[in-house]
Amino acid sequence: MITARNAYMGSMVQTASPARLLVMLYDRLVVDLQRAAECQEQDLHIDASEHLMHAQEIVLELQGSLRVDLWDGGPRLSAIYGWLHKEMVRANVQRDVAATRSCLELVLPLADAWREAALADVAS
Repeated sequence: MITARNAYMGSMVQTASPARLLVMLYDRLVVDLQRAAECQEQDLHIDASEHLMHAQEIVLELQGSLRVDLWDGGPRLSAIYGWLHKEMVRANVQRDVAATRSCLELVLPLADAWREAALADVAS
């Protein structure tokens, strides 16, 4: 059954600008990493694994949609995405909360930067 929340979220995604979609992906990536770390700290490894796997899917989506040829920072950002994915897999397999937190620490400023860029794009 489709709930009102699911319908609302679906509508948000369908009508969001590319910049807003990017921010939404980063926001969810942050949430997944935070939840994964919390679960790992509580030895809830199955739950942590689900959050980490979802985070990995987001990173692969971000990397796959990145147009590295359009700006100088593209190849570096692609390398960061590759490292993040590898590190999240390691954090999951080894149940390493420090690795999960390390990924989160890297993602937070990226999320902030993309949010600021999206806001600047809307303002112009």
